[in-house]
This record gives sequence, structure tokens and C-alpha cells, in this order.
Amino acid sequence: PFIVEAAVAAQSVASLAALSDFLDFGKEPKSLLEKFLYTAAFSPRPSGELLRLVLDKLDGKELAPEVWETGIIAVGSLVGKLCQQELCGLQEAKRGVKTILGGLRDAKEESEMVIYLLALGNAALPETIPTLLSYAEEGPASVAAVAISALRRFPTRHISDKVKGAMRRIFHEKSRSYEKTCRLGAAELLLDNEPSPMDVVNILLATNELETEMATFLLLKVQNSLHTDHHPARKILKDIMRDPRINNYNFFSKAGTSSSFSGPLTVTQDLLSTFGLDLLFLEGGLLRKSVSDFSLHSHGQWLRAVQVTLEAQGMESMLGENVLEGEEEPELMAGMSAIFFDVQLRPIVFFQGYTDLMAKVLLSSGEPTSVVKGNVLLMDHHQVIPLQSGLQVAIKLQGGLGLDISANMDVSIWEQELKTSINTRGSLTIDFQAELDAPFLQATLRSQMEAETSLHFDTMLRFSGSPVPMCLQLREEQVPYR
Repeated sequence: PFIVEAAVAAQSVASLAALSDFLDFGKEPKSLLEKFLYTAAFSPRPSGELLRLVLDKLDGKELAPEVWETGIIAVGSLVGKLCQQELCGLQEAKRGVKTILGGLRDAKEESEMVIYLLALGNAALPETIPTLLSYAEEGPASVAAVAISALRRFPTRHISDKVKGAMRRIFHEKSRSYEKTCRLGAAELLLDNEPSPMDVVNILLATNELETEMATFLLLKVQNSLHTDHHPARKILKDIMRDPRINNYNFFSKAGTSSSFSGPLTVTQDLLSTFGLDLLFLEGGLLRKSVSDFSLHSHGQWLRAVQVTLEAQGMESMLGENVLEGEEEPELMAGMSAIFFDVQLRPIVFFQGYTDLMAKVLLSSGEPTSVVKGNVLLMDHHQVIPLQSGLQVAIKLQGGLGLDISANMDVSIWEQELKTSINTRGSLTIDFQAELDAPFLQATLRSQMEAETSLHFDTMLRFSGSPVPMCLQLREEQVPYR
């Protein structure tokens, strides 16, 4: 496995040829093929040849579902990174876009549509925005939610009036009813992308008509934005909050248990790192969705370092709760999706449907599910700098990341408990070398840095009573830094 990761990182003609000969997508173990595809997806400066290799390996073969899903998502990431290097015109990049859009057009199952839409989110190409909008407005609940999430990954300059108009129709339910996570996603997109004062006022006024948990979540989201210095809507929100008809105790005192929080972890002159946690509960007290997010902001640039989303739906009917009028009853499902360094990973489904839940409960091994595990090259920079003396200095900078993320969901019918745990372990190493080589003088400056970190996020809820009591725990182990 490590040799495969190193060969992808090298991206030489010889290493890609060796990978092409070695990897047989019909026979190799799924774990090795997924490792190859994820290493390609995280590549900092991928080549057209690497994308061609991935596309050739996926083309016209009967593949295991996990390998196919990871492959399509990796194609989206590779296309996006080639376009960032202004290589959109490459034949391989065009072929990659055609593969994703063609597959999306022909997809019959919702699960297939979701994978192609996640790939479009990874690519983040402005020309695919109309496609994402049509699926956001007209698709089934799970498809619409993923399309809105993909749109939220675009920079503000691409969020046009047309996009905002569609988000208004979804949030205010102008043409049809939408599932609550779709409506909240549309409202967040409007609030996060230079909103007009009217949009903010309309969203705030709408909370009077929303169910308690949705209203609580949105109002906390607005209040949180108001206290976040770097939030794009902060100035508009401050102006609106001068109106006592909106900024009063009666308006903001919603009694739900949902929450939204964001705060700084590290603040320096050049870098701001933040941690955010969103928790959306159902009216009966069950957790519908949790999102934990670690982001980096520097000189106007924004990088989502880690975002982990846990979702559980359809639990209401199992516990005898009623679905709200006008809402379709969702299928029983629990799953997880993650974004690392702006690359969306393949979603993990813990169980889907009542039969699957019973099988997992009775046959559960207790072992966590591996989401991603491996080593990737994050930085690869080589530069020659001519000095005034006529000499040259060669600078090399490489950064590698070792990652191990696993998740577990344990449902106990007898104890009436639901436990989830997300374990993230990572190690970062950066190697810097500056070399001066002249006939009469040779000098080398070298610097190495290593850091390790481990984060554990656990939730436990007991649904034997109402409201449902819940425990959240975020544990961080000591970080060795060398």
C-alpha cells in the first residue's frame, strides 16, 4: 500500500506506467484500490496522465460499488485541481467532466445521483452550477440536499442572483415542500454569501412560522455570524439588529435544543483556524444531523480542513412519532460523510432500512468502520531563485499527511441507546531544503517539522424517555511537535 501511495505522489511516466500494469480493478483487494484512488484525489498538483489512468481503470468494468463510488468522487477532485492549474482545456479534463455529467444524466437510482453530485462538488466548475440548481430544486430529498451542499462549496463570486433566487424558492417553499435539511442548507447558503438585507430580514421573519427546532437552529446561526469577525454578513446583520422589532427577547427566545456554534482555535497575524459544531434535532428530541467543522482562513483564502457530518433519518416512525404534514416520510437510514482538505470522501452508510438495522444490531462486530486511511502528498514545490551575485539557490518544499479516520455507530434496542464515535488521527511532516551549488561553494539549509494529533468525537443518546437526553464529548490528545 505504501508503494502505491509513493508511486501516485511521484507522478513520473515510469511510476504511472507501473501503477497501470500493477493495478487490476477486477482482482485487487478493494482497500488497495480505494487507497490508490484517494491518494490520487488528494494529489496537490495532479497531471492529465494521472486523471487518464484513473478514467481508464474505471471505464467499462464491473467494479465493486465502493471502488466505483470512490473512483467517480476522485475524478471530480482531479478535474477541479487541473482547472485550478488552468488546465481545463486538457483532453483528460474534458473527458472527466463528460464522464460525470453523462453518468448523472443516465443515473436511475438516487444513490447513483448522489455520488455524481458529490463529484461535481469536488470539481466546483462554474459551468455545472445550472445542473446543480436543477437537482436542488427538482430532485428527491436526499438528492436535493447533496446538490445544495455542492453549491455551498463554490466561492462567493459564483453565487449569482440566479443561484440566490433558487435558494429563496427552496427556503420559502414557493413551488413545493422541501425536507428541513434542504431548507436550512438553502438559508445558510444565502447567509454565507454577501446576503442582501432583505434576505436576512425574510429569513429571520420566517422563523416565526417554522417548527421550534428549525427556528432555534437558524436564529443561533444568525447570532453566531454576528459574533464572528470574519463572517461576510456581519456588517449587514449589525445594521439589521438595530431594529428593536427584530432584535428583542421575544423574537430570539426559541425553546429548542438544536444549536450552532463557531469559534476560533488559533489566531495569528497570518492564520485563523476555527471550530464549528451544528446540531439539528427533531421535535421529539432525536438527533437529525450533526456537523463538526475545522476550517483555516488566511489572507482571504478559506480551506475546509476537516468536516464530518453524521445523519440519522426515519427514526421518528420507529419510535412512534408523527411526521409533519406535507413532509414525505424518509426511509430509515444512518450514515456519515466527510470532507478533508476540500476533498469530499465517499459517504459511509451505517444502516439503510429496518431489516438492515436489525441485521447490524444482531451481527454487529463492534469494530469501527474505516472511512479513510493512508498517506498523501499535500505540498510539492520546487523553485530556482537567481541571486544578484549570479549564483542560484534551489528550493524544495514537500509536505506529507498520514491520516486514519474511523467511525462507529452502535444501536442497542434492549438498552434503547444510540452511540456514535468518530476517531481522527493525523500526522503532518514538512521538509524544506534550500541549496546553493557553485564551483567554489556548496551550502545546504534543511528544516524538518513533524506534528501529530488525535481527535475523538463521541455522542450518546438514550431514547427511552422524552425529551431524549444526550451526551457529547470532544477529546483531544496531547500534540507532539518536533
